[in-house]
Amino acid sequence: MRTKSIKQNVINVVTLGCSKNVYDSEVLAGQLKGSGKKVVHEQQGNIVVINTCGFIGSAKEESVNTILDYVHRKERGQVDKVFVMGCLSERYKPDLEKEIPDVDQYFGTSELPQLLKVLGADYKHELIGERLTTTPKNYAYLKIAEGCDRPCSFCAIPLMRGSHKSTPIEDLVREAEGLAAKGVKELILIAQDLTYYGLDLYGARRLADLLRALAKVEGIEWIRLHYAFPTGFPMDVLEVMKTEPKICKYLDIPLQHISDKILKSMKRGTTQAKTTKLLKTFREALPEMAIRTTLIVGYPGETGEDFEALKAFVKEMRFDRLGCFTYSHEEDTAAYVLADDVPEEVKMARANAIMELQGQISWELNQQKVGKVFRCLIDRKEGNYFVGRTEYDSPDVDNEVLIDARKHYVKIGDFAHIKITEAADYDLYGEPVLNDE
Repeated sequence: MRTKSIKQNVINVVTLGCSKNVYDSEVLAGQLKGSGKKVVHEQQGNIVVINTCGFIGSAKEESVNTILDYVHRKERGQVDKVFVMGCLSERYKPDLEKEIPDVDQYFGTSELPQLLKVLGADYKHELIGERLTTTPKNYAYLKIAEGCDRPCSFCAIPLMRGSHKSTPIEDLVREAEGLAAKGVKELILIAQDLTYYGLDLYGARRLADLLRALAKVEGIEWIRLHYAFPTGFPMDVLEVMKTEPKICKYLDIPLQHISDKILKSMKRGTTQAKTTKLLKTFREALPEMAIRTTLIVGYPGETGEDFEALKAFVKEMRFDRLGCFTYSHEEDTAAYVLADDVPEEVKMARANAIMELQGQISWELNQQKVGKVFRCLIDRKEGNYFVGRTEYDSPDVDNEVLIDARKHYVKIGDFAHIKITEAADYDLYGEPVLNDE
């Protein structure tokens, strides 16, 4: 027997995948609210919109399982309608329509106006830049470009997101001003490739100019860079980092591998020598910069020798932050024609070995922070701890600073000076001090 939905005419947006999807869900929610719709994020509602990820195997599996879960809820009468949007839908719409036909409708990554129409809302051009943010009130993602022109052999993102399209500087400044007015203190700049920003609009890389413009926005105190590509990195960005205190001394630069043979097959446009020189340039210019990277192990043809070269590189570079993924064999990518010849258990063992090595490096680097005072942004309270971050840490992926709430008080959403008293592999423990003397 069909049960009555708990909340009628409430649209629940469910977000899977990366920060770009978080941003897209927030834009959708902002447009729905602008049309007078009741919208929530990952709460109860009788209409569900699932924003999917289709990047790698594990992400696709999570997206499919989530779709199936909500289809079953629909069958039980717990929700009335299920819509699917995002990367998985863009990439596999015909297959999904055939395999999971009980979804009411599928929408691709560029079909927001059509989705809004089906939901009884109008796409409002005057709301461009308006979002219902789902992150803690003190930080927000700012997507400065969509799509990617890079030819990386392992990556399906251009298939799902299209070619690179920069958002004009004045539009991004306006959006940043709106976020600042709502209390946002930290902007996290995201794109498939930040360093390509401006080439399509202005005929030149304009990331440094964008940073200068955003730094003038009153109320914004931190600006953080995510997803910079190592080839063609605009060096004027380093100068802005040096001279503009609002730009965090932090860079997320996915390198993926270091073996010349693997880099060539990956179509990364660089070599071990060039990559090493680039990182040394960063550290010479800004010795305090925290560098985050991501690596892929188990790429087709990766030998034990290639992997040992990668391990040696990680030991030598001592990255402040590092994530490691196992290669996912994605159809329609350039690497799909290659034999996926590294066994899954070898991939996992290699990823674990890299993360074990990085865990030790992270512990050693964190021990050097004990006794020092850092300006931290306090994101939330969790159990007995207030949880914050230093300038050198991004939300969800990097170190957190834990302050014992039973002994100390810090205001969520504000900055506080925290003296580090203890350090683990990926967590720092500290107590507030009156100033940074």
